[in-house]
Amino acid sequence: MALRHPSAQKRHRQSLKRRLRNRSRKSTIKTFSKKAVMAAQAGEEGSAEMQRQAESLIDRAAKSSTLHKRAAARKKSRLAKAINKANAAAQK
Repeated sequence: MALRHPSAQKRHRQSLKRRLRNRSRKSTIKTFSKKAVMAAQAGEEGSAEMQRQAESLIDRAAKSSTLHKRAAARKKSRLAKAINKANAAAQK
């Protein structure tokens, strides 16, 4: 770290903490989204609850500026589309 000013050092430390926090949140969102889609493909009853959990995580990430609000809306839309497609395939 080649930053000399104490305020720049502090900002750097803060950015590293935020980066780890944001990466963790994004990873959790991806994990729960995949689990929800897999549950829908398998025809499990708990897939709707898993979808709600994933959407809740996405909303919280958007609220805390981890995700942009439009990116969050896009992720929720794509998740719902994938789950609806999986549910339709499972019913056939």
